[in-house]
Amino acid sequence: MMSQTLAVVGCSQLVTLANGGEGPRTGAWMSELSIIEDGAMFVRDGRIERVGARSQIEPLIETGSEIVEAGGRAVLPGFVDAHAHPVFAGTRADEYEQRALGATYQEIAARGGGIRSTVRRTRAATFEELVEAGKRYSRWFLRGGTTTIEAKSGYGLTVQDELKILRAIKRLNDETLLRYVPTFLGAHDIPEEYRGRSEDYISLIIKEMLPRIAEEGLAEYADVFCEDRVFTVEESRRILTAAQSAGLRLRVHADQLSLTGGALLAAELKAATADHLEHTDAGGIAALKKAGVQPVLLPGSVYALGSARYPAAREMIDAGLAVVLATDFNPGSSPTPSMPMVLSLASTHMRMTPAEALTAATVNAAYSLGRGHEVGSLEAGKRADFVIHDCADYREVAYFFGVEHAHAVYIGGRVAFRR
Repeated sequence: MMSQTLAVVGCSQLVTLANGGEGPRTGAWMSELSIIEDGAMFVRDGRIERVGARSQIEPLIETGSEIVEAGGRAVLPGFVDAHAHPVFAGTRADEYEQRALGATYQEIAARGGGIRSTVRRTRAATFEELVEAGKRYSRWFLRGGTTTIEAKSGYGLTVQDELKILRAIKRLNDETLLRYVPTFLGAHDIPEEYRGRSEDYISLIIKEMLPRIAEEGLAEYADVFCEDRVFTVEESRRILTAAQSAGLRLRVHADQLSLTGGALLAAELKAATADHLEHTDAGGIAALKKAGVQPVLLPGSVYALGSARYPAAREMIDAGLAVVLATDFNPGSSPTPSMPMVLSLASTHMRMTPAEALTAATVNAAYSLGRGHEVGSLEAGKRADFVIHDCADYREVAYFFGVEHAHAVYIGGRVAFRR
């Protein structure tokens, strides 16, 4: 069988972010994007064989090779969205309106809204309905230039409904071109029927949910919403420790609404990531650095909730942390799949340069998901997940915010979206 080859030529900038397998970028390295001017790329059977100047790549083109003419546009790695909740039913547009009228996220949740509102709708939805909704959202991600996402459960909160969501994620991974990395988030909230009986719900997670998920191999990671009014540090520790024993790696919703010690817990357990971190202090940053935990920052949720408290990205970068950016796509607190919008927020509200933001949304994010050897940069041996953006300078992807810049999106060397 003949191999399938593809050559990408005519790139104003080929932004490779090549790192030679040295792990996620930190410090000043986050600003070094390894850009090849008038660059080109040769792909064989879905993997990158070589990148270089056009003059270096053109002699490699074979008879029958597909030629992709970038037309003087910038070519970047596909975005890797390392924190998303892409399987749910319904919306929370009514709560969006309530927040505009002055209600806080916490007040709405106390009235039975928030996560519990989506849980009710998701429980009522069939498996096929969740898959179809998920396919719609997958197209949104692709249109924005995202090629890999982390996909959390957490809107079921029963054994069968959490399994339903994780099975839907598996189906989406099989039936769409978007790549999904599944995370079990049964500890997203205490469901209505367990109010006042949190210990019973924690037991359900540990004794019934985790064994079933491990048996079916439905998740790679486990996550907990560590917050005093949801799962305390001690409760989170018990759940996460059980998840580790079940063979799952760890991620933590940490210090989002208050300084509860979530970052310190993530460091203690050597989680892959600590996510949100809006209230994390210098002690938490130092602990994450010492433990090698990657911070996943979610400025879209800060923006959507009308808050002004963004995570201390500059301090984290200066401390040597391998910062990650993600959308937190969900129906309540961050209803956006747009990584370009997140890059814009990172620059305008968290003092990250466009180069640092792009690093955080590609190669660093890939490493946070255990995919750094496969995606997140454009270099020999990696999967050919790349995006041709309709601009000549990569900085325009964040600079012109609210615009879908992706002209064409390729996953494994195949067209996943073309405008």
